[in-house]
Amino acid sequence: MTANALTTTIHTAISKILTPLVRILLRNGVSFEVFQEISKHIYFDVAMKDFAIPGKKQTNTRISTITGFSRKEVLRLRKLPPLDMQSSTERYHRAARVINAWIEDPEFHNKRGQPAALPFEGEHMSFMALVKRSSGDITARTILDELVHNETVTFLKDGRIRLITEAYIPKGSDQEKARILGTDVSDQINTIDHNMTCADDERWFQRKVCYDNVPSEMVTLLREKSSKKAQAALISINRDLARGDRDNNPKLTGEGKYRVGIGIYFFQEKTE
Repeated sequence: MTANALTTTIHTAISKILTPLVRILLRNGVSFEVFQEISKHIYFDVAMKDFAIPGKKQTNTRISTITGFSRKEVLRLRKLPPLDMQSSTERYHRAARVINAWIEDPEFHNKRGQPAALPFEGEHMSFMALVKRSSGDITARTILDELVHNETVTFLKDGRIRLITEAYIPKGSDQEKARILGTDVSDQINTIDHNMTCADDERWFQRKVCYDNVPSEMVTLLREKSSKKAQAALISINRDLARGDRDNNPKLTGEGKYRVGIGIYFFQEKTE
């Protein structure tokens, strides 16, 4: 592929990525000025961290060269505090981890091997013990409030907490849904970026199936079937991932710390 052809392809890809994103931004009152300022901050941050010459300190001149910013703009961006992209998604990840552990950890199952209804307090077989094991130092009350708010758990007459869904899906809160936009989309783009730049034998799993001549009468049926099969697949994969996580399996040894996961999503679009 020639340089011009690659540039054209990337420009087209950017347009496709930005179209649904801009739709979300406009719907939520995010102006182009705000989007531009965030984009500048990210351009500077990525250039600073990922495009330095090995063994050399990243200079303002080099950042200016690879980003197209003026040196004055680089100096301004350098003085800004870093974007806090971690804390905004922490609660979402913690809630999801608790649900996964509830589904997978036999210690919190009933005699039928299903997630047990749990009392809130208790050293063992309790909601507090579940949160402590799977979600670190965050309080059990904070996680419970989150799960109740999103209709993920319910209370039995005796006060025990029962899990009523196998996935953490924020309901009613635009803020929580926006957090998923920031985590899930970035994970997918990071995978594509890796696969574009790595050796053939180091590619990460990235697949999809798609048909473009489906009648409207079939869409709902296919969506429901796909959702059931995808959820079953994720539950199975989750078991393997949980075994490889130190928080769920404290006996694990080894070095380093990585986020590892897999995502499945359904999409539909009218082609006429």
